[in-house]
Amino acid sequence: MKNLIVLIPLVSLLVSCQVTVQQETDTPLITKNQLKLSSDIMTPEVLWSFGRLGDVQVSPDGEKILYGVSYYNIEKNRSNRELFIMKADGTGKIQLTHTPQNEFNAIWHPKGDRIVYLSSVSGEVQAWVTDLDGGNKQKISNIEGGINSLIFSPTGNSALYTRDVQIDRTTQDLYPDLPQSDARIISDLMYRHWDTWEDGAYSHIFVADFNGKKISGGKDIMKGEPYESPMMPFGGMEEIAWTPDGLEIAYTCKKLKGIEYTVSTNSDIYLYNLESGKTRNLTKGMPGYDKAPFFSPDGKKMYWLSMERAGFEADKDRLYELDMGSDEKRYLTEDFDYSPSGLTWADQGNTLLFVAGVHATFQLFKMDVHSKEIVAITSGYHDYHSVAEAGDRLIATRVDMTKPQEIYSVDPSTGESTELSFENKEILDQLSMPTVEQRWITTTDNREMLTWVIYPPHFDISKKYPTLLYCQGGPQSPMSQFWSYRWNLSQMASNGYIVVAPNRRGVTTMGQDWTDQISKDNSGQAMQDLLMAIDVMKEEPFIDEENLGSIGASFGGFSVFWLAGNHQKRFKAFIAHCGIFNSEMMYVTTDEMFFDSWEKGGAPWEKDNPVAMKSYTGSPHHFVENWDTPMMVIHGEHDYRIPYTQAMAAFNSAQLLGVPSKLLFFPSETHWVLSPQNGILWQREFKGWLDKWLKE
Repeated sequence: MKNLIVLIPLVSLLVSCQVTVQQETDTPLITKNQLKLSSDIMTPEVLWSFGRLGDVQVSPDGEKILYGVSYYNIEKNRSNRELFIMKADGTGKIQLTHTPQNEFNAIWHPKGDRIVYLSSVSGEVQAWVTDLDGGNKQKISNIEGGINSLIFSPTGNSALYTRDVQIDRTTQDLYPDLPQSDARIISDLMYRHWDTWEDGAYSHIFVADFNGKKISGGKDIMKGEPYESPMMPFGGMEEIAWTPDGLEIAYTCKKLKGIEYTVSTNSDIYLYNLESGKTRNLTKGMPGYDKAPFFSPDGKKMYWLSMERAGFEADKDRLYELDMGSDEKRYLTEDFDYSPSGLTWADQGNTLLFVAGVHATFQLFKMDVHSKEIVAITSGYHDYHSVAEAGDRLIATRVDMTKPQEIYSVDPSTGESTELSFENKEILDQLSMPTVEQRWITTTDNREMLTWVIYPPHFDISKKYPTLLYCQGGPQSPMSQFWSYRWNLSQMASNGYIVVAPNRRGVTTMGQDWTDQISKDNSGQAMQDLLMAIDVMKEEPFIDEENLGSIGASFGGFSVFWLAGNHQKRFKAFIAHCGIFNSEMMYVTTDEMFFDSWEKGGAPWEKDNPVAMKSYTGSPHHFVENWDTPMMVIHGEHDYRIPYTQAMAAFNSAQLLGVPSKLLFFPSETHWVLSPQNGILWQREFKGWLDKWLKE
């Protein structure tokens, strides 16, 4: 657990209070939405009114739960995040913060009597502390430029934090007499990543002293290194860990640069010794992703997640154990065909708890690290996201297709769950949500494919409904019981549609062999799986086979573009968001080059590579002459994984072919749509396009 502190000088406290008052006056506080609905059908406005709960932390004594909730305001087009605490049985809920800023990275002091969090209330992101009743807030860091994240040592007298450090020279460094120039001078890969351009700054880990009042004396343990920890773009503090004695720090890092970085997934676990200042690589020679280190309570063993195959980001996450004395490695999940995540200790260090995706759901598991025996704790149609021990119960977060994330208490012996947080109960109680059914459909190669069918509220089996084939992205994403604020299957069904969501070849949670089958065959069996799902379902009397649509994002967008040229008149409308239209163009314009090298089997110019040539032959743009069905194309300008020129190429082609088409373009968005008003607009345009062609 992490840590805290005490009083800062009165003058500093008064200054921070003055800043708080000024910012609260200038920026109105966004609070929980108190909706009184006139209809029981969910709308996009209702969807964006849910509180978004997360970052659950159980106190060291297991008696309390700390968490955060983000509230959105559509009119103000922004959100703010507040912190809450409650007892482990769900009673005694207290709101700790009430500011227009976002309070995040909230952690418990090791003693459990204080809470530390990050906030920009003082003008830049610094660490703050509060009592358990939300009183006595004090700023405990004053680090130039602010910090990104923070954890304390097990003893509480040291802290590590991350912040960005400028390593590479900028254009202004090279030409100081041209301070207004906004040019980027690029001579190597990779120069942009997901949604940001590389600016020569890297997230580094700093170790600092903590005297109970303030954090001071930060030392960069990666000084001068042009590498980052946590790793971009999705890494968090789960990639960094203290040893139990507080004398060493293990961290995840991909110590590669330029072209080597963009063609490789080879990250490693490094161990930094505070006394000697030396760093050693604990996973040298393991070629795939190695990440998320943590230690046994006695510090004698380190555990981490490792992917075997270099260049494959969707390989199975294997749990490994390292003996810190002998350096002997042990593979613990060899007989478990799924990827664990969110690992944490229980039973005084004798049992590991974790989450894993199995058959299109995410469940809780426990593992005896000595015998390697793994036992499922939960089952059912839901996705658990996190788990922690709290006395004789487990505290976990969970979603399903019809309900946003909430906190649950779980009986570890039976898997029985009890909701604790009820953050969105008032809204959900006013809604009639869709129903979800699981079906197994036989594919063209005689495999059984799990398919979710989502029925609209007040479904009437005697009626016929327009139906959507949902194409999952990834291509190795789970088609699970997820809850999304854009691709929300309940919202789609609430628009009056049946949604068919197949776990086609390539998705995760169905075993690694099933996942592997899409690589080098993006336009092959996976596309046949999608077509078979809709062909089987359209035979149902309640599905209007004359009004079928297909929708998807990312690889789901690739799927839609491919289907548009190969669907044999099955569909009457398409929507593709951030989709891949031209695979050759994707290969030479995406950011992480390892991705398409693995998926396609090589580069488009490798004419003597039959695997690669087969992959590129299946690119959607090769079938564009067959397009004859209305299509909406959506993209964000700051999507650097799939650049927006893919959308332009698809839309322009549809226009030149005379196909009814629309381009919905977001200049400020990325691979996702994150702002409230853009999110509402997205939902309205999405529904409007489908209604036009499948209902009117």
